[in-house]
Amino acid sequence: MSTKFEKGWKAQEKESFGKRTRETIRGPQPMRPQIQKATQQLTGEVNRLDQAMNRLKQRESSIFKKTVAAVQAHDQETSKAYSNELAEVRKMQKIVMQSKIALEQITTRLQTVTDIGDFAATLAPAIGVIRNVRTTLGEAMPDAQGALGEIGAQLTSIMGDVGQITGATFYQAENSEEANKILSEAAAIAEKRMSESLPEVPNTSSQSIFTSE
Repeated sequence: MSTKFEKGWKAQEKESFGKRTRETIRGPQPMRPQIQKATQQLTGEVNRLDQAMNRLKQRESSIFKKTVAAVQAHDQETSKAYSNELAEVRKMQKIVMQSKIALEQITTRLQTVTDIGDFAATLAPAIGVIRNVRTTLGEAMPDAQGALGEIGAQLTSIMGDVGQITGATFYQAENSEEANKILSEAAAIAEKRMSESLPEVPNTSSQSIFTSE
């Protein structure tokens, strides 16, 4: 009897929270425009990362050709220098691609949250992903840190507003389980795409002069 009552209470509590959250989106101070603004900004950052990927791809292709030419000319010193440079460029490519995929995933989730109001399951990991991506891009694209910091602050503010109105407490952490899951999936996809699209440097010996990161 106690268990049945407890389940009924939790169901009622969950329904009440969902109602309050939906009212927050549609109420006098709707959150929908704020989320849409953050989503648009994220889309802009995804496009910037896409442009950066294209630039890195062109650079990678140029260095790859030089590396191959040096290998074919049996110029070990030059080929080693180019292969090291190639490894660095490919490392940057992987960072940018992984970041782009992660931001695409949370952008899709945020587009969904404007419809279903699933704040707790969406905003907290989104903020965690943005913070992690912002840190990761520090080396490859330091100019992206400012914009991502602003977007993260906006989403944190939205979460605070929703918490005040609904009375709910949101847990947010950079290394939350859901945020880590999104980042791990993005890393796996980036790894797969990189391995499928980037050719290996030919070599004149049994061992390649290029080892992927």
